[in-house]
Amino acid sequence: MNASHSTTPLQATAVPEIASRETRGVAPPRGGRWRPWLKAGVFLAVLAALAAGAYAFGPGMLRWTVSLPAVRDAIAAAEKAGEGEHSEGDGHDHGAPAAGNPNVLDLSPQAAKNIGLKTAAVTLGPFEKTIAVPAIIVERPGRSVIEVSAPLTGIVTRVFPIQGEALAPGQPLFELRMTHEELVQSQSDYLQALEQLDVLGREIARLEQLAESGAIAGKTLLERKYEEQKLEAALHSQRQALMLHGLTEPQVDEIAGTRMLVQGMPVVVPQVEEAGAEGRLLQVQELKVEQGQHVEAGDTLCVLVDHALLYIQGQAFADDASALSRATEAGWKLALLPAGGTAEDAVGDLEVLYVADQVDADSRALHFYVRLPNTLATDKTDGVHRFVGWRFKPGQRVELRLPVERWEKKIVLPSAAVVREGPDAYVFQQTGKTFTRRPVHVEYADPLWAVVANDGSLYPGDVVALTGAEQMQIAIKNRSGGAIDPHAGHNH
Repeated sequence: MNASHSTTPLQATAVPEIASRETRGVAPPRGGRWRPWLKAGVFLAVLAALAAGAYAFGPGMLRWTVSLPAVRDAIAAAEKAGEGEHSEGDGHDHGAPAAGNPNVLDLSPQAAKNIGLKTAAVTLGPFEKTIAVPAIIVERPGRSVIEVSAPLTGIVTRVFPIQGEALAPGQPLFELRMTHEELVQSQSDYLQALEQLDVLGREIARLEQLAESGAIAGKTLLERKYEEQKLEAALHSQRQALMLHGLTEPQVDEIAGTRMLVQGMPVVVPQVEEAGAEGRLLQVQELKVEQGQHVEAGDTLCVLVDHALLYIQGQAFADDASALSRATEAGWKLALLPAGGTAEDAVGDLEVLYVADQVDADSRALHFYVRLPNTLATDKTDGVHRFVGWRFKPGQRVELRLPVERWEKKIVLPSAAVVREGPDAYVFQQTGKTFTRRPVHVEYADPLWAVVANDGSLYPGDVVALTGAEQMQIAIKNRSGGAIDPHAGHNH
C-alpha cells in the first residue's frame, strides 16, 4: 500500500490471523458433540437428587420432588443449552451475534470475499500529518516530447507505425528515397576518392618493387606515398560530411564495401538519452507525413512522447508556502492521491524536485514540481502493432499530501478501516472468523489515514479489518433493527 508518510504502519494485504487478548475475545461455540452428554449429565444429577430424597423421606417426598419447578427448569435449561449448540457441519446464520453480543459478527469465507476483506495486525509507527495541495500532472519540458525530423531531402516511400502505437528504440518509422542533389554528389565524390585510393595503392606497390631493384629513384616512391596520405585525409573529411548529411556510419561503410550509392534511408525510433531510459517505450502521438510525400531536410516526420516519467505540478498558495519550505528542507516525502481515490490508490515516497522562483501571475500560486514514475495500466498487441496505456496522463487533476508535522508511535489505520456513527468511531477486531466492533478515539483523520488513540481500545498485535468496515457496520445495524448498544461487550 502506498502512503503519504515514510513508514507505512499497516500493509493492506491479508495477514495470518492473530488472536487478541482472551479477556476481550468471544469464546467460540461448543461443538454439537457435547449436546447429548450435557443432557445426560443433567438427567443423572436429577435422578441422584430424587434417589437421595426418596431414601431420606420416603415415597411421598419422591412424588413431591418430581413436581418441583426447579427440576423442570433445570431440564428445560439443559434442552435450551443443547439447542444452542451445533456441529461444524450444521448450517448457521453468519450474521448471528456470538455469545449474545450484538457487537459481534461472524463472517463466512464467501462474505469476506464479497466485501473485499483485508486484515492486518496493529502496530505503532510514525505518522506525518499532511495538508492537501491541488496539483496537475504535466509532461517534462524538453524531455517528454520528441520530434523526429527528416535527416535529408527525399520522398517518403514507406510509413511503418500507426498513430498511438508504442515503439521501442531502433524500430523502423519511415523509409526515405534520397533526392537531395548535394548528398548524391557527396556520395559520388566519396566513391570516386575510394577508387583513386585503390589505384594509387597499386601504383605504390609497383614502385616499391622497382625501388628495391634500383630502377627508379626513391624520391618518386616518396611522392606517391605523400599523395596517398592526402587522399586518405580527403576521404576522412568526405566521410564526416556524409554523416552530417544524415547517413549513418554503417551506411557509409556500406558505400565503401559495395561501391554503390545509398538510394534510400530508414528512419528509426531514437534512443532516449537519459540515465536508466534504455529500452523505454515511446508512443506515436502524431504522424506528420504520408507515403509518397516529398520532405525537406529538417521537416517533422512524426511526434513521439515519453510518458514513462512525468512531473506533478503542485500549486502552493500563500498559506502553504511555509509548509512547502519546511517539508523540502526536512526531506519529507509527499503522496499523490487521485481524484476520488483511497489509501490503496495513493502513490507515496515522492520528493520535491524543485520550486519555481516566481509566483504565477494568473493563479497567484507558487508552482513546485515532483518527479512521478509512471506505470503501465494496459499493454496489448493487435497484429504487429503494440498499444499501451499509462496509469497517469498529462492533464490529470490530482491531490498532493504535503507533510506539515511528524508524530511518533501512533496507531495508524487506513481511513476505510474506521466507520463513524454520529460522534462515535469504530473498528472491527478479528478473532478467528469473528469480528468484534470496538469503539475508538480518532485523534486525526484525512482522506487516507486515521490516527487512533493508544488508550487501550486496541493493542499492538490485534488484528483489525482494513476494508469492509462500512459493510460490517450495516450488517450489525440491520440485524439489530438499527438499535445498537455501543457499550455491549466491553468495559470502560
